[in-house]
Amino acid sequence: MKKISLKVIMLFIGITTVGCSNTKMAFDINKIERNRVLTNAATYLSELPETVTTSFCDRSTGTQHDFYSEGDYWWPDEKNPNGPYIRKDGLTNPANFTAHREALIRFSQIAGALASAYVLTNEKKYADKLALHLKAWFVNPDTKMNANLLYAQAIKGVATGRGIGIIDTVHLVEVTKAIHAIENSSALTKADLEAIKLWFSIYLNWITTHEYGIAERDNGNNHSVCWTMQVAAFADLIKDTKTMDYCRNFYKTTLLPNQMDKNGSFPLELKRTKPYGYSLFNLDAMTSICQILSTKQDNLFAYTTIDGKNLELGIKFIVPFIENKSVWPFQHDVMYWDEWPVRQSSLLFGGIAFKNKKYMDLWKSLKSDVRTPEIIRNMPVRYPILWVLN
Repeated sequence: MKKISLKVIMLFIGITTVGCSNTKMAFDINKIERNRVLTNAATYLSELPETVTTSFCDRSTGTQHDFYSEGDYWWPDEKNPNGPYIRKDGLTNPANFTAHREALIRFSQIAGALASAYVLTNEKKYADKLALHLKAWFVNPDTKMNANLLYAQAIKGVATGRGIGIIDTVHLVEVTKAIHAIENSSALTKADLEAIKLWFSIYLNWITTHEYGIAERDNGNNHSVCWTMQVAAFADLIKDTKTMDYCRNFYKTTLLPNQMDKNGSFPLELKRTKPYGYSLFNLDAMTSICQILSTKQDNLFAYTTIDGKNLELGIKFIVPFIENKSVWPFQHDVMYWDEWPVRQSSLLFGGIAFKNKKYMDLWKSLKSDVRTPEIIRNMPVRYPILWVLN
């Protein structure tokens, strides 16, 4: 098993406060997360794998092994009920096929909990159970998912799949963190581990070369950020340093300068019908990129554009509205306004990076396990212990 960084076990962070310098703060993330992790992991020990082969939608033009989902905000046209769907931004159509997305999210939740429990206890039963799920999704020819997203976020009468659907596999990012945590546990054979990494290698190639992947990369809003987060995580798993370097440069030259305003907000997210939730989500994803890719030689948290944009600016913008949502000066989200905020990973990763006790205390005060599917879907980081492993 990989050794756990000292900052995971006990973060002793030097904080400078007004009138008091070099104050020390203890932040034990293992202690904070332990009960939640072990409770969830105990539940998941009895869960069997469910992959894309468990269900199938007749509207899919793919095979049983192909991931399929439908565009959230697309509805039947009342004026033409049998014709192409029409878009209603921010309003999710409850009749859409979501079984594959739900299975993928379930897999991510199981992987995160079991791997975190293994890190905390070193009990092999957690790694063994996780290995069963990993092999079902990536190794077993009868149940594994094809390594592409050709049929994601389809729209009836409009498209059999779209590049925008690549955001559906954002939930595989934490799965890669879970793989890192157990890869030396002996729960996976050498052949199984190679097969899993081959799957991610094939998928990484697909999302960086296929027209859908290129379209998602260049989408311009949170989709571009989530594309980068996925590419960075998958490249990190298979040790593709060239692609990781590309992602670092893409963050510096495209994502940060083009998406963040000089006040730290994300204008493209503020224009949406769910500006609060999207702003939180985009900042979480952006800080996750920095958490994956930062090195001692190249700290993306500290990187600042020529006109002064950086991650700390983004966190400073959103923190007052996390502390008190009622002062949010923009439009309220058309759905799920009451469910936000939750334990936003930007607060934790930013708190660690900037040695800011306020951010970490705020993170700790927020809801951890949530039940609303839309909120779960927009929480790429659910088990932060896995994100601070060496």
